[in-house]
Amino acid sequence: MLRSQEVRKLAPEMDPLRLGAGWSLEDLEKPQVIVESTFGDSHPGSVHLLGLVEEAVRGIQEHNGKGARYFATDICDGMAQGHDGINYSLVSRDAIANLIEIHANATTFDSGVFVASCDKAVPAHLMAIGRLGIPAIIVTGGVMEAGPDLLTLEQIGAYSAMCQRGEITEEKLTYYKHHACPSCGSCSFMGTASTMQIMAEALGLMLPGSALMPATCEDLKKVAYKAGEQAVKLAKMGLKASDIVTMKSFENAIIVHAAISGSTNSLLHIPAAAHEFGLEVDADTFDRLHRGAKYLLDIRPAGKWPAEYFYYAGGVPRVMEEIKDLLHLDVMTVTGKTLGENLEDLKKNGYYERCEELLTKTGLKRTDIIRSIDNPIGNDGTVGILRGNLAPEGAVVKHSVVPKEMHKAVLKAKPFDCEEDAIAAVLSRQIRPGDAVIIRYEGPKGSGMPEMFYTTEAISSDEELGKTIALITDGRFSGASKGPAIGHVSPEAASGGPIALVEEDDLIEIDIEKRILQIIGVKGQEMPLQEVDRILAERKKNWVPKEEKYKSGVLKIFSQHAVSPMKGGYME
Repeated sequence: MLRSQEVRKLAPEMDPLRLGAGWSLEDLEKPQVIVESTFGDSHPGSVHLLGLVEEAVRGIQEHNGKGARYFATDICDGMAQGHDGINYSLVSRDAIANLIEIHANATTFDSGVFVASCDKAVPAHLMAIGRLGIPAIIVTGGVMEAGPDLLTLEQIGAYSAMCQRGEITEEKLTYYKHHACPSCGSCSFMGTASTMQIMAEALGLMLPGSALMPATCEDLKKVAYKAGEQAVKLAKMGLKASDIVTMKSFENAIIVHAAISGSTNSLLHIPAAAHEFGLEVDADTFDRLHRGAKYLLDIRPAGKWPAEYFYYAGGVPRVMEEIKDLLHLDVMTVTGKTLGENLEDLKKNGYYERCEELLTKTGLKRTDIIRSIDNPIGNDGTVGILRGNLAPEGAVVKHSVVPKEMHKAVLKAKPFDCEEDAIAAVLSRQIRPGDAVIIRYEGPKGSGMPEMFYTTEAISSDEELGKTIALITDGRFSGASKGPAIGHVSPEAASGGPIALVEEDDLIEIDIEKRILQIIGVKGQEMPLQEVDRILAERKKNWVPKEEKYKSGVLKIFSQHAVSPMKGGYME
């Protein structure tokens, strides 16, 4: 018996209330499917999702199910940048997951279609699906088109810094701002939104080939309709998300992450989602699977092209075909078939031919966008976990976007207790070559773990500083960030981690190949590590915790309950 039918017997008010909401008597007997989305007039990644919701509902109802629409609107990290709004970004992920859990469990459904596009929305849905224990399928809202001359939103941070330095005019910056987002959809670069759409497909929870499609294409509506149809089938089959998503699924996703140079924020979201599925994935899992992995995707910010081109080149299936020998092809997916079977079906049903038609208009070859396995962009993945006395629990670096000059360096620390002071120092040229900009008290317990986007852009867009300094923080970065940046330093400053103890002109050693991040000297003088440890121990005795930044509200709750970024930064 379907779960919904059992609950109807336990809750006699269920039927009259649903009839009052417009359900028919026949609807009460059908498989009941929650269609949860982050639709809202909040930003381009969510404003168009209602159309996909309606298609999913139509697919459900035309295949003898009953769809019920629920909404948990997300926020936009881009709109939250530059002010304290960004502090709400990470906690919004957990809040959305909590609301979806409430929606699905308070009434109970037989399966679900989950529709989302962006940075925190897709991870929130993954986390919620892990909790719910029902059949589930994800539909992502795709990616926006690029603007004139392939302008994309992640370039605005660099242009803004260039304008503040007097390198471009205010009029030019205004033009860029007015043309960077010409359509709905997630931002057109391999940031967190694009990465997490791909991760959802790589986990087996989406219809094959449907991640990161152009948001304005008609095929995306067809995908939503088919997802509704499949949700009814999944309900009847009883094929739960927990039957599909296993440790092998997460390993597949992380191997794909390496191939696409995915966002560092995935090292927060994938472990958090795995936790909800009862599995343990941590930053070391990423480091292990990235080592020796092939990096294939020439998409911004690490590459040349907008994310719009990803689907034209064959999308997730094409990436998977290239790295096929590294994947677990026997994992189950929402189609009811294995990953290997899905990839074979795509070859037979014209998927690649349709992609090729779209690719023709770009004037590019498929291998200009998704390289072949024997001609990769890189051979050692794209992210690494650094450790040492500055980050005993680890720190994250996306080494594929770090200048080679900063892969091995010794720098002088310039510590700041908030991002605002740090970016002011960068833009006013107080920071000089050979410095390490330390931004602390920006972790989950410090301020909610905001992105250091504008500081990274100010550094990476500076011809001199971009190759001669590093940014090290217990905060995080935008998926659009590039340049010499190391984040998620753990333990964070608010927990008394070593990053809180750094003083002016301490010597910081970075060695990405050896995965080292450590303090090797004081006041510009190198010394034995034992002596450094002794000095840090003395500093710790004198360290006084900062007063809690938030006295009330959700950020207070988050700061009190968030786990380490190395574990996913979720609330326990």
